[in-house]
Amino acid sequence: MKFNTFTALRHRNFRLFFFGQALSLVGTWMQSVAQGWLVLGLTNSAFYLSLVQAMGSLPILFLSLLGGVVADRVAKRNLLLVTQALSMLLALLLGILVSFGVVRVWHVVAIATMLGVVNTFDVPGRQSFIVEMVGKEDLMNGIALNSAVFNGARIVGPAIAGLLIAAAGITACFYINAASYIAIIAALSMMRFERPAERRDAAPLLKDLKEGLSYIRHTPSVSSFIFMVAVTSLFAIPYIALMPVFARDILHVGAKGLGILMGSAGAGALVGALSLASAGSVKRRGLTTFVAGSVSAAALIAFSFSRTPMLSNVLLGMVGWGMITQLATVNTLLQTDVPDELRGRVMSLYILVFLGFIPIGNLIVGTIAHFMGTPYAVAIGASVCLVTYTLLFTTKKELLLS
Repeated sequence: MKFNTFTALRHRNFRLFFFGQALSLVGTWMQSVAQGWLVLGLTNSAFYLSLVQAMGSLPILFLSLLGGVVADRVAKRNLLLVTQALSMLLALLLGILVSFGVVRVWHVVAIATMLGVVNTFDVPGRQSFIVEMVGKEDLMNGIALNSAVFNGARIVGPAIAGLLIAAAGITACFYINAASYIAIIAALSMMRFERPAERRDAAPLLKDLKEGLSYIRHTPSVSSFIFMVAVTSLFAIPYIALMPVFARDILHVGAKGLGILMGSAGAGALVGALSLASAGSVKRRGLTTFVAGSVSAAALIAFSFSRTPMLSNVLLGMVGWGMITQLATVNTLLQTDVPDELRGRVMSLYILVFLGFIPIGNLIVGTIAHFMGTPYAVAIGASVCLVTYTLLFTTKKELLLS
C-alpha cells in the first residue's frame, strides 16, 4: 500500500506554510489557554468565559461573506501577510496590558473582537489558499495536513501554557504568541509561484454574494453538510469556552490540568486528521460525517458527567477525533467539489457557520451553564447535536451514501 500521509509536503510552498504555521499555532493555543485563565481570574464567571469566546467569533458572523469575496478577488498570500501582522500586534498589546497590571475584562473582550475581525479575512484566505500551494491532486492531503498541524499545536500549545502559567504566570504566553507570528510571516514571504493565481474581473459585491449563495442553495449535498456544521458550532464546540470551569471547579486539576485536558482533545483530533491524510480519499463522506459526529456528541455527554480526570481525558480524545473527522471531511467535500471561481465564497459560508455561529452557541450554552450548571449545559448541547445528526441522516438517507 502506498504511504501517502505527507504527499502535500512535496510542494515547497506548502512545506513553508506547514512548518511556519505549526510554530505560529503553538503560540495561538498558548494564548487561548492563558486568555481563558485570565478571564476566569478577573471575573470568576462561566458567562464571561463564554462572552469573550463569543466576541472573538462574532465578527465572522457578520463579515465572513465579505471575507470570502475579498479572498476570491485578491492575492491570498498578500492578504495573509496583512492578517498575520495584525494578529501579532494584538497579541503583543494584550501581553503589555497584563505586564503592567492594568488589564480589565473589557480589554480582553475588545482585543478578542478585533482579532475576530482580522480572522474574518484571514480564515477564508487561508482555507482557499491551500489549492494554490498543492494543486487539485494533493488537495485533500493538504487539507488534512492543515488540520493535523492545527491539532498538533492544540496538543503542544496548551501543555506548554499549562506548565508556564503554573510556573511563571500568564504574561509570557501572550509574548510568546506574538513572537510566534514571525514564523508564518517569514514563510509567506519566502514563497514563490511560477505564475500568479488567475484573478477574475470584479463584479458588484452583492452580485458576487448572490452567486455564491445561489450555488449553495441549489446544491443539496453542500447545503446539508453546511447545516450539520452549523449545529456542531452552535451546540458542541462551545464546551471549549467552559473548559477552565471543568479544570478548576469540577475536576480540580488547576491550570496544568487544563492544559492536559485541552491537549487530550487535540491529540484525538490529530489522530483523526492524520487518518484522513493517510486515506488519500474518503468514500461515503456522508456516513463518515454521521458516525464521527455521533461519536463526538456521545463522548461529550459522557465527559460532562465525568468526575475522574483520566476518564475525562480519554473522552475528550474521542470528542477531538469525532469533531475533526466530521469537520475535515466536510471541508474536503467543499474544497474539491465547488468550482474554482466560487471556492472563496463557499468556504466563507462554511466558515460563517463553523466559526461565526460559535458566539451564538457560547452565549446559549454559557447562559444554560449560569442557571443549570456547566455539566448540564454541555450535556444538553451535545444531546441536541446527537438528535439532529440522527434526524438529518434518517430523513436524507442519500447523504449516507454520498
